[in-house]
Amino acid sequence: MPARSPLVVFVSAMRCRRWNAPSLYLAVVLITGAGFTSAADASSWFDRQGPTPAAHQAFELLASAAADGLEPSDYGVEALRASLAGPGDGPEMTAEGAASLHAMLHTALRRYVSDLRYGRVDPQQLGARYSPIGSAPAPDALLHSAMADDQMPDLARRAAPRSAEYERLRQALAAYRAVAGHPAWQQELPPLPSGKLAPGQAYSGVSRLTARLIVLADLPVGTLPPPRYEGSLVDGIKSFQERHGLTPDGVIGKETFEQLKVSPGARVGQLELALERLRWTPLQRQGRIIVVNVPEFMLHTYQMNDKGSDPGPVMRVIVGNARKTRTPLFDAEMRFVEFSPYWNVPPSISRGETLPRLRSDPGYFERQGFELVTSDGRVLGSLPEGGLDALAQGRMRIRQKPGARNALGDIKFVFPNTDNIYLHHTPTAQLFKRDRRDFSHGCIRVEAPADLAEFVLAGEPEWTRQRIVQAMKRGKSATLRLKEEIPVVIAYRTATVRDGRVHFFPDIYGLDRALRDALQQRSATLRGKPFNTLSNDLKSVH
Repeated sequence: MPARSPLVVFVSAMRCRRWNAPSLYLAVVLITGAGFTSAADASSWFDRQGPTPAAHQAFELLASAAADGLEPSDYGVEALRASLAGPGDGPEMTAEGAASLHAMLHTALRRYVSDLRYGRVDPQQLGARYSPIGSAPAPDALLHSAMADDQMPDLARRAAPRSAEYERLRQALAAYRAVAGHPAWQQELPPLPSGKLAPGQAYSGVSRLTARLIVLADLPVGTLPPPRYEGSLVDGIKSFQERHGLTPDGVIGKETFEQLKVSPGARVGQLELALERLRWTPLQRQGRIIVVNVPEFMLHTYQMNDKGSDPGPVMRVIVGNARKTRTPLFDAEMRFVEFSPYWNVPPSISRGETLPRLRSDPGYFERQGFELVTSDGRVLGSLPEGGLDALAQGRMRIRQKPGARNALGDIKFVFPNTDNIYLHHTPTAQLFKRDRRDFSHGCIRVEAPADLAEFVLAGEPEWTRQRIVQAMKRGKSATLRLKEEIPVVIAYRTATVRDGRVHFFPDIYGLDRALRDALQQRSATLRGKPFNTLSNDLKSVH
């Protein structure tokens, strides 16, 4: 028979007895002092009158977990509510009940702090390869510190990510949750005339449209519905379109109409997932950082400091195609900049696209500035007899010389990773005008490469803007090793807050859906187990 813990032995012996408050206090101290947790922790939750104010504060913290996009039921809130009921509100507490309550509360708090610190789901399980978050105290240390300092109400702030974006998302979540059941969405918008609505047209849904835009803060409170789709209502739609990654032209087409149908309650879910993903994100406290948000099709740069972050250049990007070649999510250190780079055509692209084109049009080789490289390193500037067969068999590889047609443009930013993903310029700049920009084979094309190079080389004053542009245009490949490596994070958040306004983006890779399913499964698993058996299920420190 397996050995039983001191807690089980003690409680089993006293199972049928009822205790007064001093005895309850002594019992819990004895039990916890026998190896369950520390007696000091027990005294934080119980005194000679029963549960302490700190215990009730801890419960209120767990009960308000939804403010951070967490699920209160994951922490046994209803069971704790019943157990913490005061005299006259519930049954007299036994020694066993006191010990059980202590165990439940402590386990719930540890899980809560771990969830805030690291997130509820391991990002690796969903294909996001992020570095461990280890710069702040571990959950147990945070919890012990809050208890020792009598700062339990401040525990959430200590545990959650210390970023301005996280706090902005929390505020947006509260705002959208407050209007989640607003009557403006109780009736559907009437169909659009002829499939779209242009300024000046009549529309029977102007009142409902006006009401929704007021709730979403795209129109001022008190705005009156116009007789037709015109004036301030068009301005409100442009604001709405800009916040949802759409061309702000004021024309309500299919995509704008679909976004207008989404209720605030559904947006609450997006904001909760954005908070979860931000808890995964490895953001350092000091120095420069580059963050690409895939669904937003944008690159953001920041200078991190003790007070938060100062934004740097922001630019549009083109990311991997959603159906075929998705851009992976990870973080890495940028180490090199390549000016006028060669493009070494990946084997998958060579087999699937380049070879078929060359077989049907051999002149494509010269027009595109291709070269063949043999296994011993010789470079062939023309297409020899049998060259395509050698390429197909892997005995040669193909690359593109620097120049105006080069697929990487005139600069490449290298942060070594297992997927061979990098940032680069592109000769097809017209694609940056599209609303949806998932056209690449996985790498990330940047709209303003010289601006990004200035940010990357800010610590090297000899690299002026003029020198950067000259190196980009020289047409001769050159690699520069950075004196200071710069973190690059490939993120995925379909909700952000920019300049005080909430922005939403389509879930182009279906990753929000996968995360939502994982979180629901996790909550179902927790509900299916006795709460006080789950202390070993907490996420370990990464």
